[in-house]
Amino acid sequence: MTAHLAEDTSTCVALFAADQFVSVRLDSHAMGLSLIAVPGTADVLRSLAVAAIEAADQLDHLAASTEVTA
Repeated sequence: MTAHLAEDTSTCVALFAADQFVSVRLDSHAMGLSLIAVPGTADVLRSLAVAAIEAADQLDHLAASTEVTA
């Protein structure tokens, strides 16, 4: 699955305590993506968060490089 993030992409975390899962949702005009996590998968979400921060840092670096050469 591929989902292209846009500047208008929103995020939402919802706890479903009765069913014992958490939903992490990304929404924009072009796509919607939900990740469902159950107890025991917290480390997977933490790894995803670390990867997202690393990707954001790379995007910042690309933006800074583009500004310098423009």
